[in-house]
Formats: sequence, structure tokens, C-alpha cells
Amino acid sequence: MGKIIAIANQKGGVGKTTTAINLGGSLGVLEYKTLIVDADPQANATSGVGLDPKNTKNIYECLINGTDPSELIRETENPNLYILPSHIDLVGAELEMINMPNREHMMRLALKKIRENFDFIIIDCSPSLGLITVNALTAADSVVVPVQCEYFALEGLGKLLNTIKIVQGRLNTELEIEGILLTMYDTRLRLANQVVDEVKTHFQELVFDTIIHRNTKLGEAPSHGETIIMHDAASKGSVNYLNLAREILQNNNATKINSEDKKISLENEL
Repeated sequence: MGKIIAIANQKGGVGKTTTAINLGGSLGVLEYKTLIVDADPQANATSGVGLDPKNTKNIYECLINGTDPSELIRETENPNLYILPSHIDLVGAELEMINMPNREHMMRLALKKIRENFDFIIIDCSPSLGLITVNALTAADSVVVPVQCEYFALEGLGKLLNTIKIVQGRLNTELEIEGILLTMYDTRLRLANQVVDEVKTHFQELVFDTIIHRNTKLGEAPSHGETIIMHDAASKGSVNYLNLAREILQNNNATKINSEDKKISLENEL
């Protein structure tokens, strides 16, 4: 049965979609069959893997009309990576779901039909704490929280963690925090190092060892409809996300990588 991981933070611009796409792509390259569920009305994960959201049946059909998600899943150019697309229509889904019975469980019920077909299912959440994000947290086994290495890094993080705690108490007692992921790290900035230290001091073992560096290739890849590993496998961004995938596999006892081989060296990239 596949593990479901939500990528969530109500703060925008912290690297949620970048993480969903490239973590999924890295797991795929490591031969784990992976599905990205685009639960953001902006549909950036959908376009980021090369699909046109305007001409694609999408997750709205699952949540509102009860369509089997297996009918909507699309392949990508990345090995072992699939996507359940999104669309701007998802904006209206929250209003339509308000009066539905079990409204917080619609995504869980939809993904239950397909989770055995995948090793990992990664949900790209929207930058909000609305009903769709609550659905994602209710459906997930764990959540990855991207945190930008900039001044307001911890702004709003308490509110997100409180929402996760509420979901754990009322809707999904099995939900765990997979880890806090530091993103957009610039080694040249003293502030970035201060943020890393502060987050690690606050959250200690919850913080991933892997840190995602600022990398122009990460910004270029979505414009080509590619994951970073397909766009430039030798780039720092590709190495970072492969390391993240390997760390998650290690944490879930899903691979037997020797501790000394847990990280891919970045010596040639620095």
C-alpha cells in the first residue's frame, strides 16, 4: 500500500510545488512508482510536468462528481511518475463541498481506490488552510513542511502546525510530520545560515538533514514541463532532491542504503 505524503504550508512561495514535482521525480528515478496529486487550483504541478491544465480532466471530478481517479491519472515523461491533474475549477470545489457529508474525507475516499497501485502518493497543497488542504491532510499518512531560508521563515508556521494538530485529533489520528524541509538556501547569505540554525533549534529532529539550495535550474525546469532530474540531472537542485528522496526512503525503512552512502556528494557543485 502506497504512502501518502502531503506537501503543505499556507505561506506561498516556499517551494511546495517545486518539492512535490522533484521529490516525485526523484522517487520515480529511484524506481518507486509515484503519483503526484495536484490539489492546488493554480495547477502549477500539472503544467510543471508538461500537461496543459485547460485540456485535462482533473481532481475536481473526483472530489465533486465521484469519478474514479484511475480514469484521470496521466503519465509523465519522468520514469515511474504519474499525475492526477488540477484545474482552476478547484477554486469552487470548497464551496460545493461545504454541505457534503464527510466533506473533510472526500480526497481520502478517492485516493483509497488507487493507493495500492503506487509506492508513494504526493499531494501538492495550495497555499491556504482551506477545506481542500484539510482534505489533503486527512488523506495523508504524513506531511512535509517546506520552509524558506529567509527572514519570515517561521511566520505562520505555528498556525500550520496547529492545523495539523487539529487534524490529528479530529480527522486523522495517524497523521505524522514527515519532516520540515529548508528550501531556497543561499550559502552566501549570513541570514540563511541564521534561519537554518533557528529552525533546527526550534524543531530539532523534525528537520530534514537535506537542505534545498537556490538553483537556477530548479526555476527553469517547470517552463520546459520537466522535473529537475530530467532537465539537468547534474545540477545542484537535482542532487538535493535525490538526497531528499533517499532520506525519506531511509526514514521509512524503504531502502537499504549504507549510512555512509546516504548522501550524494555535492563537492563538484560547490
